[in-house]
Amino acid sequence: MSDEATISDLSFEDALKRLEAIVHRLESGEASLDESIELYAEGDRLRGQCEARLQAAQARIEKITLGPDGSPRGTQNFDAG
Repeated sequence: MSDEATISDLSFEDALKRLEAIVHRLESGEASLDESIELYAEGDRLRGQCEARLQAAQARIEKITLGPDGSPRGTQNFDAG
């Protein structure tokens, strides 16, 4: 799965599963040097895809604000800090 378009089509969960499979394969020591290099490059692209998806999700998260009486008053942008 080294095709960039295929990686960008994966859901966050599927990209993470593939990344975990790559890590397992690399840690097993069974991959040849050439395969390890290809897997590492694919893993790096998957990591980038997962990071971009997380940043996009964080940007969409809104925090519900409550008024003095405890009722919902509106929303404000999520602040991770």
